[in-house]
Amino acid sequence: MLSKDIDTIIENHKPLGWVLEPDAKALMKSHGLDIPDFVLTDSFREAESFLKQSDCPVVAKAVSKQILHKTEHQAVVTGISSKEHLKKEFTRLKKLTGCENILIEKMIQGIEVIVGAKNDSQFGQVIVFGIGGTSVEIYNDTAIRMAPLKNSDVISMVESLKAKEIIFGYRGKEGVNIESLTNLLMKFSHLVMELEKHIESVDLNPVICTKDRCIIADARIILQ
Repeated sequence: MLSKDIDTIIENHKPLGWVLEPDAKALMKSHGLDIPDFVLTDSFREAESFLKQSDCPVVAKAVSKQILHKTEHQAVVTGISSKEHLKKEFTRLKKLTGCENILIEKMIQGIEVIVGAKNDSQFGQVIVFGIGGTSVEIYNDTAIRMAPLKNSDVISMVESLKAKEIIFGYRGKEGVNIESLTNLLMKFSHLVMELEKHIESVDLNPVICTKDRCIIADARIILQ
C-alpha cells in the first residue's frame, strides 16, 4: 500500500500523465534513494543564496508542465558557478513555455549511468541498467532483469555490460561504489513494484555514481 505522500503525488499528477521532476525526486527520496541538495524557487535571490552556500557549481532546470524532455528545449544548464551566469540563465529559463519554477541543485561529478523501469504487459515490472547520460541511445549498452532485484541480479547486470570496466574502474580510474549502486537498484526495484498499478515507465538518467555515492540527478515518471 502506498504511503499518503506518494499517493498524493500520483493523484495530483494523473491529469498531466507524468510526474514533475521535483516530485519524482521527492518520491525517490522517500524510499531512501539519494538525490542532490536543491532548492525549487521562482526567486533569483533564493537561487543566488543557494549558489553562494554550495561548495560546487550548480545546475538550473526549468520546471514546466509543458516540458517533458528538458534537453530538447534547452531547459537544463550545467556548470553554473557565478552570480552573472546564474542570473542570465535564470532569466532565460523563466521565459520558457509554462515555466513555473526553477530547480537549482548541486552539480555532481562522476560516472553517469541510467536506471529505469518499464511495466511490461507480459512480465510486469522490468528494470533497465546501463551506461547513461545524453549518449545513452547511441551506446545502447544496457541490461534488463525482472523486478524485484536481488544482490546477485545487480552484479550480473553490471557484468553483462560491454563497458563494465567503467563501472568497476580501469587504468587507474576509480569505479563506482558497488555497494551504493546495488542498494539503489534494489530499493528502486521494490519501489516500482509498489507503484506497478500506477506507472508506465520510470527513467533515472543520469544517476551520477562516485566512489562514495550514487545520486539521482534526473528523474521522470510516466503514469498509466
